[in-house]
Amino acid sequence: MNEAAKKLYISQPSLSGAIKELEIELGFDIFLRSNRGIVITPEGKEFLSYAAQMIEQYDMMYERFVEKSVKTKFGVSMQHYTFAIKAFVEVVKQFGMEEFEFAVRESTTHDIINNVKEFKSELGVIYESDFNEKAIEKLLAENNLEFTELFECDTFVYLWSGHPLANNDSISITELEEYPCLAFDQGDASSFYLAEEILSTYDYKRIIRANDRATMLNLMVGLNGYTLCSGIICEDMNGDAYKAVPLKESEKMRIGYIKRKGSKVSKLGELYIEELKKYEANVLR
Repeated sequence: MNEAAKKLYISQPSLSGAIKELEIELGFDIFLRSNRGIVITPEGKEFLSYAAQMIEQYDMMYERFVEKSVKTKFGVSMQHYTFAIKAFVEVVKQFGMEEFEFAVRESTTHDIINNVKEFKSELGVIYESDFNEKAIEKLLAENNLEFTELFECDTFVYLWSGHPLANNDSISITELEEYPCLAFDQGDASSFYLAEEILSTYDYKRIIRANDRATMLNLMVGLNGYTLCSGIICEDMNGDAYKAVPLKESEKMRIGYIKRKGSKVSKLGELYIEELKKYEANVLR
């Protein structure tokens, strides 16, 4: 409270009083106070999330219309898909960076949803399946977002070309038991339904979690690890030292994008979606 009051150039009692008046007006506590300090309540966390969106929108409007910034911003958040990065690269190449400010974020499923909700990204690239659809759609509805499917994929095992199973025509989940499964860490919001990989409820004997794509590739080579993926390979991004082999127990992945419900997609966003659609031809069958 003291630090916040200093930044606002007011006294700490004035700030505390203003917050208390706001809590009375709202009808709930934003903070819980004790002799050991204060903590935010669940209702307060939700309230501050909306407040942050308002401030960010105000800053964007001020920058655009008062400071008359000449650069248009475009941001995308995504699960760890090389084709989604490649599509972003193509958009940047076509528009250039003189008049536009770009942002790309590979992140957890929870953060992707938050980034789109809080205007940090215009679009988010995720997948739905029969297993996670209800949970994802509920989460999107709660955040006033909507999912649009781009294409459907089978499940593939992604591993390095020197892996003992790399030359198989297909691989079963039991054949993979002696090798470590590599999964992207979902952080504090970890849930089977938010997992980036399909078959998230399977009882893997060996599993390693990481949050970086380059680390995943190193673990594939160093430990003969593998991950489950859509099978869409971008060799010019990851190199040709890796392969996608069909998983016998395949489940369908519906890859698509999320955006704010009812919002109009920008010219840059439309081009990015068109670039993503081109990868339907790369889907392995």
